Amino acid sequence: MGPRTRGRPRGLFVGLCTLDVVQLVDRVPAPDEKLTARDQLVVAGGPAANAAVAFAHLGGAARLLTAVGSHPLGETVRTDLDRAGVAVIDLAAGRDEPPAVSSVLVTAGTGERAVASTNARAHRLAPPPDLGALVAACDIVQFDGHHPALALATARAARAAGRRTVLDGGSWKPGTEDLLPYIDVAVCSASFRPPGAAGDTLRFLRGQGVTWAAVSHGPRPLVWTGPDGGGTVDVPEVPVVDTLGAGDVLHGALTHALARNAAPTGADFAGALRTAATLAARSCASFGTRAWMREV
Repeated sequence: MGPRTRGRPRGLFVGLCTLDVVQLVDRVPAPDEKLTARDQLVVAGGPAANAAVAFAHLGGAARLLTAVGSHPLGETVRTDLDRAGVAVIDLAAGRDEPPAVSSVLVTAGTGERAVASTNARAHRLAPPPDLGALVAACDIVQFDGHHPALALATARAARAAGRRTVLDGGSWKPGTEDLLPYIDVAVCSASFRPPGAAGDTLRFLRGQGVTWAAVSHGPRPLVWTGPDGGGTVDVPEVPVVDTLGAGDVLHGALTHALARNAAPTGADFAGALRTAATLAARSCASFGTRAWMREV
């Protein structure tokens, strides 16, 4: 890698935090059918939260700027994230509505997941008064596109402070078009479809001023581009048990690598993507978004 910052990398993660209720089933039930699940998990989830957990597990200091609230279900979320080493900055503190709850069915044998969630609809978050200080205290800022007003304010603060910004582009969301001009690195899924991009997401992102961009395609190679070229990165083959959260692990691991590299080259970016893709693939080999951490 290129020049590195000293000490423990510090990441600020801005976006969605949920309470995930995950059931491992043989198949998705038909209408009016009841099934007995093989296993279950109740954990904190959401793209930004899961990425922060991965970042912390890899040795980084992770802070999560999000909404949890004072509802009893929020205590479950906070306890889980505290155990994972993530410091939560709760912009919904004192509100009594429950956090967003994601109901997840993971199909045994394929690892495919079906998810229903309210996401960030219940909360409209204003930036905290100490936003500038929060941004200045980190090395890198990652966004998942949720809580758009908060994301935009934080991205502007990061640009003013000279902090690198990373976007987890799981899908195109309202407000994404405003956020992109402040993004340095964007890694998007194949489901990220910008209006008018004519299917060329990488060209679109570069046209928006994004320096480094990549698109993931599940088990197929990631395609990336940057100032000095582009290429592909293979995703290791693993026996797939659970794909839930794999993309979040990818983004958390990539953000960790980039936080410690002040001036990445194309080879550096490809290497960081390769490391992140390996961890993301490994996360698919066990049931549960945290199971991969036992081996890393």
